[in-house]
Amino acid sequence: MGKRIIQQARGKGSSTYRVNKTVFRYRLKYPKNVEGEGKVIRFIDSGAHTCPVAKVLWGNEVFYIPAFKNMIEGQKIFFGNVEAKEGNILKLKYAPVKTKVYLVESRPGDGGKYIRSGGTFATVSRVSENEVALLMPSKKEKRFNPDVRAIVGVIAGAGRKEKPILKAGKMFHIKKTKSKLWPRTSALKVNSIDHPFGSGRGKNPKSKIAKRNAPPGAKVGLIRPRRTGKRK
Repeated sequence: MGKRIIQQARGKGSSTYRVNKTVFRYRLKYPKNVEGEGKVIRFIDSGAHTCPVAKVLWGNEVFYIPAFKNMIEGQKIFFGNVEAKEGNILKLKYAPVKTKVYLVESRPGDGGKYIRSGGTFATVSRVSENEVALLMPSKKEKRFNPDVRAIVGVIAGAGRKEKPILKAGKMFHIKKTKSKLWPRTSALKVNSIDHPFGSGRGKNPKSKIAKRNAPPGAKVGLIRPRRTGKRK
């Protein structure tokens, strides 16, 4: 009798595939409708994030944001209709063209959904009454509501990819911290009883696109793909 395939086992949620909640206790987001000034209390080394996390005191409230390059403890940052200076939190409509920003909201007030990884930033490319266009880290342009908030600057931790991972043990601990599945066995390498793509036979199935209503044991391969085939 075969085992549950990995998708089924992870969906069931056993102790093997359980997220360490203590690692993800720092939520990076702004408070609602922030105006005034805050103070950086300290930096936190969070295993769930690729950048240092800054703990900011605003009045009697505390919130967490990705630290920007050259941020220091005790530094004051300002919110609202303020100067586009490193660390300040402002609406995109107040940011001049070519300003570098990060932790950009998807909709006004959602707390910040885009540009959260270490060393990344977006650049303001166009500003109009109805929308603001940002050049994203992917080099594609994305348009936003002018009232969404962002932080001016570049996220710290840009050099994290410069040193190569020389041994499997280091990757093991990186993945374990974030509860990622690693090492991952290729579906073609397992037995046919353990995966629909398993065994040496049929290495080129006619279709890797899963049926929309397939059960978890059969919903493998390309799930609701927008397109397939080699990009020309």
